[in-house]
Amino acid sequence: MEVQKKDIENLIKLKKEGPYWDFKREWYDEKHKQDLLHDIICMANNLANQDCYIIIGVDEENDYSLNDVIKDPNRKNTQKIVDFLRDKKFAGGIRPNVIVETIQFEENNIDVIVIKNSTNTPYYLSDKFNGVFPYQIYTRVQDTNTPLNSSADIDKVEWLWKKRFGLIQIPIERVKKFLQNANDWENGPNGEMQKYYKPFPEYTLIYDFAEDERHGYEYYLFSQCNTNSSWMNIKIFYNQTLLTEQDGVLLDGGRYMAVCPKTGGISLNNRISGNIFYKYMIKNSFVYILNEFLYHHEWSHEARYSHDNYFEVILLFESDNERKQFHHYVERNWGKRSEYLNLVNCPDIPQIKGYKKDAFKEEYENALILKIMLNNFRST
Repeated sequence: MEVQKKDIENLIKLKKEGPYWDFKREWYDEKHKQDLLHDIICMANNLANQDCYIIIGVDEENDYSLNDVIKDPNRKNTQKIVDFLRDKKFAGGIRPNVIVETIQFEENNIDVIVIKNSTNTPYYLSDKFNGVFPYQIYTRVQDTNTPLNSSADIDKVEWLWKKRFGLIQIPIERVKKFLQNANDWENGPNGEMQKYYKPFPEYTLIYDFAEDERHGYEYYLFSQCNTNSSWMNIKIFYNQTLLTEQDGVLLDGGRYMAVCPKTGGISLNNRISGNIFYKYMIKNSFVYILNEFLYHHEWSHEARYSHDNYFEVILLFESDNERKQFHHYVERNWGKRSEYLNLVNCPDIPQIKGYKKDAFKEEYENALILKIMLNNFRST
């Protein structure tokens, strides 16, 4: 789940609305479609710079008591909300990203419309929809939305535009946004291992072979046709200031440059099998965005093949919340490992001096099994 039950419970206990959350007793009916659109736009243009929640099933007029939404005739799921927004004429065709999640509190179910935080602000219409006017920018200040017949104050509008252009973030946050504009980066005079961001050339990226001459093997190296690899250092600078340094690996005999994944661990409740360790990335994280940036700049048919093989044994999560929920799923189902093992094929792993071949084999098998389990987890 994108939203945690505890977070919503804490907001309800406050017994008041705020800059990134709003309560509704019941779902919007046909007569209040404009209110649904207006509320979503205001939340998408929030000034709290975070995900926002429209919490449906909380009665403000009755001491914020819960009102079960299961039988609400106007209830909508994620797809219906997405379809609703798709039909509206947003400027530039850019629409808020929303999902609907259901949370159960004993006998009551409430729905939460999650409006994802984004740098695409400000969101606004190019055509009128009922009482929601075009080219007017709505936002939310504390617990109050901009009225339908008004536009946000100029300082709020300026802030939303600055957010889009990456001007409110600190340098490392700006780099994350710039890396998503891969075509705006140019190779430096010394070749592809040095790049700069053309709109703001004070931001540079340099990668080179690891200075400590790191050696060693990770199980994911055996997903490649050529297991020869080189460890790399990836450095990003703002002027002369080092903003971040990431480990990289040149895979498949040099065909594909990747960012090293993070390591996760799952502790089994019975402790019989110890811990399960795995490698992963999270979508929209800095590591994943940097990895895809390098893949874009060094794309080739060979690199694509290596890239796909790499992610065959790397778990890719939608969010850190999904990763944590998946841990619970694995803890409950790891007893079926032998059944899953019949569904995977591990490559022939060579014997390497100083390493245990069986350890690599187990890690590789676990990675393939966890990939299957993740798909099953998402379908439940």
